[in-house]
Amino acid sequence: MSARKICVLTGTRAEFGLLRPVMEAIQQHPDLELQVLVTGMHLEQMFGMSVKAIEGAGFPISGRVPMHPPEDSGKGMAFAMGDGIRGMTKVLGKLKPDILLLLGDRTEVMAGAITALYLNIPIAHIHGGDVTRGGTDESTRHAVTKMASIHFAATPKSAERILKMGEEPWRIHTVGAPALDTILNVNPLSRSKLARRFNLPEDRPWFLVLQHSVTTEAEIAGEQFAETLAALDAFDVEKIFIYPNSDAGGLQIIAQLERIKTEPGNHVFASIPHREFLSLMNHCSVMVGNSSSGIIESSTFKIPVVNIGIRQEGRECAGNVVHVGHDRQEIETAIDQVIADEFMDSLENIVNPYGDGNASRRIVDVLSTIELDKKLIQKQITY
Repeated sequence: MSARKICVLTGTRAEFGLLRPVMEAIQQHPDLELQVLVTGMHLEQMFGMSVKAIEGAGFPISGRVPMHPPEDSGKGMAFAMGDGIRGMTKVLGKLKPDILLLLGDRTEVMAGAITALYLNIPIAHIHGGDVTRGGTDESTRHAVTKMASIHFAATPKSAERILKMGEEPWRIHTVGAPALDTILNVNPLSRSKLARRFNLPEDRPWFLVLQHSVTTEAEIAGEQFAETLAALDAFDVEKIFIYPNSDAGGLQIIAQLERIKTEPGNHVFASIPHREFLSLMNHCSVMVGNSSSGIIESSTFKIPVVNIGIRQEGRECAGNVVHVGHDRQEIETAIDQVIADEFMDSLENIVNPYGDGNASRRIVDVLSTIELDKKLIQKQITY
């Protein structure tokens, strides 16, 4: 019997970092064949051409679909979606995978789901059932859930939400977050090695800052980030900034990062490899912004997080996260709070709600054994 072809779609540096342990597990499984469809930010020079990281990790790139927004707006994202669907239809039509594996809620994921749906390719979706409030992510995530045939929920609460959406129980598998597989199975780089690699003073505190635009508030993304920068000005530390995603409003944030990158103590990067990013999380004094990594991965490192705005509102998190609005005084006060010794001591016994680092094994077990029949793609709501 020939190996099942599992096509993994990836569109961003961060998403690839989350998918990598799953991709490795697929490669190592005797009954599965890995295909990799690369799209989105991976193929853009301004975001570091992170497709090179995929190639460098030894993964076979089966297809490339450019889908960069032609302008910094929701309209631009819609145009990119159309380009993605058109390109993915050609690529998936040639690859003919048995299952398309998607993670999360980005534009590239929606394009992949729509394409696979109409090509009758079963969709397996990781991180369905999660809750956020900001941007189009919430709607996209739940829409992909309704198109997917197999659900890999990160937590029991997420699995319960998928069930309430009318999905049949046999389709839902609570596996944990694959992000933890990497954290718990790969040794982070030392502080001294990171200091040399990123030209950081080893003996000073490091703040890690990653703030994305909220697509339903794209027109004020620049104003929102200006509040973050104003709050950070109060702290005499080394600040490590990473470019946001290619969503509407993101260029407003990038413009400000380019303006401040030469100021003392500021270190601005378009992209950082995943192992190095996790290592920076491990050694930073605080993480500031609205990245999902500050919610999902951070508590494993027991680092404090100041989460800003509504982008991650409603997502399950541990006690290391403090939520604030886009207000410089709120942000500054929260940073002061979380870097204090009392708060840091309280993090010693926190538990990450996103699993035990074995998500990839559970995902691959399902991908290799689930029946590939008409029942898988012929769905019906349960109520």
